[in-house]
Formats: sequence, C-alpha cells, structure tokens
Amino acid sequence: MDEKTMVSDALVGINGELKMFGDMIPQTEEPRLKQTLKEMRNKCEMSQEELYQIARAKQYYVPASKATEEEVQHVKSLFTSSIL
Repeated sequence: MDEKTMVSDALVGINGELKMFGDMIPQTEEPRLKQTLKEMRNKCEMSQEELYQIARAKQYYVPASKATEEEVQHVKSLFTSSIL
C-alpha cells in the first residue's frame, strides 16, 4: 500500500469518526460524558486537519475551487427560507 492510499484511508476513517461524534453528542444527556465526547471530537478534528494539510502539501488532495459569493448567498438563503 502506498503513502497516498494510507493518507486517504486515514482521512476517510477520521471523517467517519467525526460523523459518529456528531451523532452521539446531541443525544447525550450526562454532562461529563458530553464534555468527554466533545474533547475527543476536537482531538479528532485536529488530526483530520493535520492529515489534510499533509495530503495537500504532497498533492494527494486538491480541494475544489472556492464557491462564488452568489453560491454562498444561495446556500445561506436555503437555511433562512422555508425550503428546508
């Protein structure tokens, strides 16, 4: 397995963990557990960002072009209208 594949697989795994934390945190009532999950999520996000920067630096990942102001405003309008 080459380095690019390993970095990609690691990013996929971390993104799955972040989704899991996003699902668990709002469903947790116990404050200490909720705080622990948030701390774990934050560490996971830092790992994801570090791997992402490595992938970009080695050109394993090329991000999509930035959204135009019009596209940003359109998405914002979806969240402020009754469409969603």
